[in-house]
Formats: sequence, structure tokens, C-alpha cells
Amino acid sequence: MASNRSDSAKTRPAGSGSLSALDRPVPAGVNAAGFGSDVVADALRATDIPYIALNPGASYRGLHDSLVNYLGNERPQMLLCLHEESAVAIAQGYAKVTGKAMAAAVHSNVGLMHATMAIFNAWCDRMPMVILGATGPVDAVKRRPWIDWIHTARDQGALIRGYTKWDDQPASPTAAREAVLRANWIANTAPRGPTYVNLDAEMQESKLAEPVAPIDAKRFMPPVESAAPAEFVKQTADLLRNAKHPVILAGRVSRNIEAWKVRVTLAERLNARVVTDLKIGASFPTDHPLHAGAPGGTVLSPEAAEAIRGADVILSLDWVDIAGTLKNAGGNATAKFVQVSVDHRLHNGWSMDYQGLPPVDIMIDCEPDAAVLALLAALGPAKPHLVSTKSEPFKPAGDKLTVDHLADALRRTIGERPASLTHISLSWNGAAWPFRHPLDFLGGDGGGGVGGGPGISVGAALALKGSGRLPVAVCGDGDFLMGVTALWTAAHYHIPLLIVVANNRSFFNDELHQERVARVRNRPIENRWVGQRISEPDIDLASMARAQGAQGFGPVTAIRELEATFAKAIAAVDAGHVAVVDVRVEPGYTAPVTAIMTRTSD
Repeated sequence: MASNRSDSAKTRPAGSGSLSALDRPVPAGVNAAGFGSDVVADALRATDIPYIALNPGASYRGLHDSLVNYLGNERPQMLLCLHEESAVAIAQGYAKVTGKAMAAAVHSNVGLMHATMAIFNAWCDRMPMVILGATGPVDAVKRRPWIDWIHTARDQGALIRGYTKWDDQPASPTAAREAVLRANWIANTAPRGPTYVNLDAEMQESKLAEPVAPIDAKRFMPPVESAAPAEFVKQTADLLRNAKHPVILAGRVSRNIEAWKVRVTLAERLNARVVTDLKIGASFPTDHPLHAGAPGGTVLSPEAAEAIRGADVILSLDWVDIAGTLKNAGGNATAKFVQVSVDHRLHNGWSMDYQGLPPVDIMIDCEPDAAVLALLAALGPAKPHLVSTKSEPFKPAGDKLTVDHLADALRRTIGERPASLTHISLSWNGAAWPFRHPLDFLGGDGGGGVGGGPGISVGAALALKGSGRLPVAVCGDGDFLMGVTALWTAAHYHIPLLIVVANNRSFFNDELHQERVARVRNRPIENRWVGQRISEPDIDLASMARAQGAQGFGPVTAIRELEATFAKAIAAVDAGHVAVVDVRVEPGYTAPVTAIMTRTSD
């Protein structure tokens, strides 16, 4: 695997819209690997990963030099981040759009500890990424006084082994090359997830005693495709063909538009009600007549719950939580369950992100897209029989500015142009925004780690750049404040993005939890705000955005101001900027979510 470094990017004008025109290093004239880290850089280029998001550190200074002075900072190009959580979140957002791994680099044990929450988000979200870490010299004789000792860990991978697919600490350049290729292969193979390679500083910085023999890297990263077992497909097709009230739980599926269309065809062929979830990306058109109510997050819509309770056959397309969904719906002891998933291959004992053990009558061990195609073929041709329903247009209630008003005004301002919701706040109402394309909504953060929204949205906007889609994030104020420095990366690399902050000046989710505890203990619920409210002083979010190089708007405090402000912010994004709109919303969630959060018993 020889280097194929190109210096062509250095001739591009600085004003080019391409990221490759940014951060151009002085050509070093290095055309052959001379150090261990050069071999690692060659392996990373062989994966065809376009970007590596990083927060720099001395533990991988050798690799950093190789990326800049050996590869010329292209393929992969560095994306400088101000925090390791942002670097990993950006890689997660990129994977949400593309389905493919991006790289991130974190410094030593301390940088890895910074990144752990974001890695857990990506793990729960089943998003691929290759994380490169480093440690001070494993050979203690080679360590610098003090700093190399505190930044060296005996088993650094143990910090994240419970929520990564695989990790390694290679001891030689050849082993490191193999580790990088394996990490990329494993990360991108379903069920997908993050992998970690820890690079010994001494290995990176040592001169090569002899050239490392080239290899054909593609032979070491074979594509893996799963197929639905014919016997189980036939059994499932027979069940569905004879079902009177089939339900499809459309879960973790691809962003592929053709697979989306086939999914719709299957539902119409069966006249099956379809349930979707805001925890994951758009999987079925939410304004389709067969879609059961608005997509939920914490709770099911009444229509979805009714459909599940009345179903005689339930087809799960890698649904995140069958057992919990059944509980929320009120149970269904008679329905036959078909699960299509490969997620069981990933489960371990560290985290129970795999949720409760569900009842399954037929298990199809493959990815949902493949199974849907096979099921449609097995069912054979038939005339679709749709029950036509007319959905009422969404209208926010009341005269106080709420998240519903925010969503309604934002959607009307955007109009018919393609847009991707890269993130939504906990207060989001699933009825507010119809999804008609797999990229209309990219799902939640995965692991419930507050602060991921900005970084995930930057990564998604990077992947969407040049697609014609408007990337839009709706973040809570707590989420925005924890991850705000990710915006600097977007501003520096000219990644257009619109962020609207649903600013209720509180960690309001926890206010509801405190109210619930107070009700159980017969204590004053009026005190739920103590230790939760973000006010006195109110934080100037627009100024914080401007401090990162973004354009800040607001605070917007009246419903009548929303559309005009959104129009200005969208114009800024169309001009290539990052725009942030601070909208001061009333605290509160949709009624079903508030009810489940404050109820006194299960």
C-alpha cells in the first residue's frame, strides 16, 4: 500500500467552496513513508475516509505530522475541533447522513475521557466511526518526565470497551496498518459502531528500519452483505399475507431513497399500519395514510398504541425497543412478532442499551433493507389497498411562544425546499413537521448525552454540503451551551448550518422529574425549578454563537417575530455561514410527554 499523495489541492484558490482549499500546508516534498506514523497515515488514506476530526495532543504528534507533511492534509483532511466530544460528535453526524465511518483523533487517556460520552452516543445510535487514540511510550525508559507518565495507561481501551465494537493497541507499524484497516472494516459492517485504535507514541515516531511492503488494502476490507434466510422469509410472508391487522415498526434502516420506496410499497401491499420513532432517523413518510399517528419519542401516539394493541402480526425492522414499546402501548399477548435485525451480534453486558428481551416468533438475521425486498418478492403481486385518510394541518395552540410555534414558523419559512432536521429538542412535537424523505430527519443523539446536538449537526451539515439540502438543528439551550464550541469548526471550514435554540432557560426535563418525585413524596411541586433554571442572568446565546464565528440572531420573544428572523438566518446560511437563532420559548412539552414524566406510578 504505497502513498499516493497529491499536491494538487494547494493550487486551489482560498475562496473555493471546497474544504480542501482550506488549511493548506507548505509542501514538504515527502513521497515515501519514513516513520511508523507515515504507515498509519497511508492506512488511513487507504480506507478512503475523507475527514478526521480532532483535538490535537502530543501523544499523536507523530501521526499529526504525517497527516500534514506526508499526506498534505488531504484524504483525510483534518477538521480542528475545540473539544474531543465535538470531534466524535461530528463523526457521528457525518455517519448519520452517509452511513459510512469518518475518523476522529483524541489525545491520550485524557482526551479519550473527554470523548467518552460522545462515543457512547455513537454506540447507542449504531453509527460507524474510526477513533484513533494514542498513549505515551509504552516502554517506560522512553518517556519524558512527568507528562508522559500521567498520559500513559496500561489498557487505555478499557475506558470504552463496553461501548465500542473493537479496539487494539498495535506495537509495530505493520500491525498498526492492519489495525486501522480492521477498525474501518468492523466499524462499517452491520451492526455498525465505533472502533478504537490506540497508537504507541514511540511506534509513531520511530524511523522505519526498512520499507513496509505495500498491500492491496481493499482485499483486507471486504464488503459484507447479509441475506434473509429463504425459509424464514416464506414463513413471514405467509403470516403477513393472512394478517388482518398487520403493523410495521419501522426502526433503524438506511438513508437510501430506493429502500425507502420499497418500504412504502410493502406497507401498501399489506395495508399495514406503520409506527416510527423520533429516537432514530426518518424511516417512513409520516403523513402517509398508513402511518399511525405522529412519530413519538418518549411515548407513543394514541393511534400508534391502538394499532399495536390491535395487531395480529407485528413486523419489526430493527425497532429500537420492542419490549418497551409493547409496555407503553398497553401490551399485546396474541400478536405474532417478526424481528428483522442483526443488532443481537453487538450486545454485551456493560450497557443495557439493547433494552428488554422481546417476544419473537420469527427471527430474520439480516439488515432490514434486504429483508423488505425479499418479503415483497415472496408476497407476490397484488393490488395495494389503501385506506384514505386526511390529516389535519398542524396548528400550534395558544398565544405564548412555544416549541410548536417555533416549528410551525420554521417549516413555513423554509417552504418546499429540501431540508434535513439534524437534531431536535426534547420538547419537539412529532406532529409539527412531516417527513417525506429518509434525509428529512436524522434522529436523536443515541445515548441521551446532553451536548451532542451541535457537534452532530456540524457533522451532518458537512456530509450534506453541496447536496442542496438545508441542514437545520433545533437544540435545547442546555444542549447548545454544552456543545457550542463545535460551531467554531463549522465556521472555520465554511460548513453552512442553521441552529435554532429552543431556549426555555431551564434543564426542563429535570424539572418534570423533580415534580414527579415531589408528587410521590407529597412535597411542594412549586420548588421543581430550584437547581434547574438557567436565568438571572439569562445567557446571551446569539453572542455566544458570534464568538464562534457564526451569525447570531435574537433573542426572539414573540410569535410574530419568528418568520422574519428565520428568513434572515436562512439567507445567512445560503450565503455560506453558520446561523444561530435564540428563541425564548415557554417551558413545556407536548401533553403525552408531560403526562408520562409527572405521573406518580407506572
